[in-house]
Amino acid sequence: MKKGYILKRLLRSVISVLVIMLIVFVLVYTMVPRDNIFFEDATYRKLGGKPDDKADYVYTTWEKLGYLDYVKINDYCLTLYEAGSDEMKGALDPASKETADFIALYESRGYSIGTYPVSGRAYAYKDTPILQRLAKWFGGLVRIDTIYSVQDPDNPDLERYVRFGRTPTGGLALIGSGTLHKYLLYTDSHFPFIHQNFITLNMGESYPTYQGLEALSVMFSSQGTEVKREVAFETGETSQSAIDFGSLTYKAKLDRMDTKKFTDHYANYTTFKDQTSMVGTSFIMGIFALILSYGIGLPIGVAMARNKDGVVDKLGMLFIIFITSVPSLAYIYIFRYVGTTVFGLPSVFTTFGPSDIRSWILPIISLALPSISSLMMWIRRYVVDQMNSDYVKFAKAKGLNRKEIFRRHIFKNASIPIAHGIPSSLAACITGAIITEAIYSVGGMGKMLPNAINQYNNVMIIALTFLFSSISVLSVLLGDIILTKVDPRISLTDKAGRS
Repeated sequence: MKKGYILKRLLRSVISVLVIMLIVFVLVYTMVPRDNIFFEDATYRKLGGKPDDKADYVYTTWEKLGYLDYVKINDYCLTLYEAGSDEMKGALDPASKETADFIALYESRGYSIGTYPVSGRAYAYKDTPILQRLAKWFGGLVRIDTIYSVQDPDNPDLERYVRFGRTPTGGLALIGSGTLHKYLLYTDSHFPFIHQNFITLNMGESYPTYQGLEALSVMFSSQGTEVKREVAFETGETSQSAIDFGSLTYKAKLDRMDTKKFTDHYANYTTFKDQTSMVGTSFIMGIFALILSYGIGLPIGVAMARNKDGVVDKLGMLFIIFITSVPSLAYIYIFRYVGTTVFGLPSVFTTFGPSDIRSWILPIISLALPSISSLMMWIRRYVVDQMNSDYVKFAKAKGLNRKEIFRRHIFKNASIPIAHGIPSSLAACITGAIITEAIYSVGGMGKMLPNAINQYNNVMIIALTFLFSSISVLSVLLGDIILTKVDPRISLTDKAGRS
């Protein structure tokens, strides 16, 4: 396996993700009416009796989401006159010279001109081309936090530095001022114990659902009820709080409660909660389902092959046919009924919550069932094919017993295609399971993409597409690399890929 081949595969993977993202941008921004994004927005509905404010809110939101560039005459006049001055008030008049100049300037730049329904004041807007939106999204994807990340005109004396110190909970930290995050690097008692905010991914702020949260925060933040404990703040204030000090970010406008707890402007934070994140929930459920699938599917599939046409083989084929032919929705409901009535297990995940192992049993087994049948079917087929190969007959002629032949040759060769699928199976643990999570009311990733589509949450659609496509494309490459480790006869080269 050559490094050049890996680099070329990575480049092709990047191109594949770019193509997928371009398709999604086209679908989201051109084929779905942009007015639909306001269906779930309570603020939009409240502005029904204020036409000017509503129009401004609509165009501001569209600009924030990347649909267009929006300029108000207020912003234009602020470059000419002082806010609140008589000149400023006169310039905002629809019949003023400044309004005419504003319209002429932005029409020459290709903008469309509109007027607010009540005041008649002008504004300009211009749609952003799809490729420009895509470039802007990728351009801001990786965010590096520096001492110049915060630019607050109301706080001109903001100190700008990075120095070593400690968090209020006693952890070692690299503390910043002028940075977006207060703690760029810090330690605490939560896995993985060492955390960083210096380099983060910026996939946009969720809208209209989960407003105020970044897309990744929606996916990776803990869920449930806040877990409070006695906390001593830097001001000396002590109280019961669930604050995560590592999440502190800059807040421009402080309220009375902020000044009571914090000595600076780093007063925005998230809290610790008693349930894992959506990604964490899906991954836990998926990884245990994967272990169960391989732990049951492979041994039974091998047993079926070694006892072809026997009782074990026939029972196994009956299970495979049942799982394959019956819709997954049907057999999951059947399995849930048996689990709840016979074994007394909860029918939904929320009955006891994630802290109770009983909540996980039915969802995990239900998720594992199709994988078990698939592994049983394919490993049986591969083993039977290998058992009928000429090299097995040759090994028997050399005097090797059946166990040696099976262990040293048949199973090893039969497991090669199975090994190739392991990375893809691990990737599926992160993306979640739509049907299983919906039936058992599991708060995982499975519902995220369908919900985002139904709620016209373009930011989440794009973020999830990028995450899922990147993981899927890379898992294929990892599968090829695993093949070379399992079977040295397989090599990845620049010329042939596999040989």
